[in-house]
Amino acid sequence: MFKKSLPLLSLSLLLAGCATQLTNLTPQQQVRTTNNLYTVEVAFDSRQETIRWDTIQPKIVVGSQSYDMRPTPFMTNRWEGVIPVRPETSTVHYRYKLDFNYNRMGKPGNDSAVSREYTLRITEQ
Repeated sequence: MFKKSLPLLSLSLLLAGCATQLTNLTPQQQVRTTNNLYTVEVAFDSRQETIRWDTIQPKIVVGSQSYDMRPTPFMTNRWEGVIPVRPETSTVHYRYKLDFNYNRMGKPGNDSAVSREYTLRITEQ
């Protein structure tokens, strides 16, 4: 029995070793602002030791539009950005996408991490 489950156990350990996680740090609802811009924030954690952290290019994706994010002060794995929401809209769906390079034999490789879709509800004051 143990010999049959060993390959499955090895595969799960291998996959867990390079696990990446994108954590949405944004509240699910925000009060409508006068400028119609809403701040969102994400944290990125990974066990992949080959990631070149200085190459991470985070973006917020809303439909077919993408918006750049900037590093959060004093944090090495968090970014924040703003998304515009039309005044008549009360719900916006978005996701995070982080493009990055990683070390490998020869030239660095390219990869990306994409979050699940999140929903931001805009409430009236």
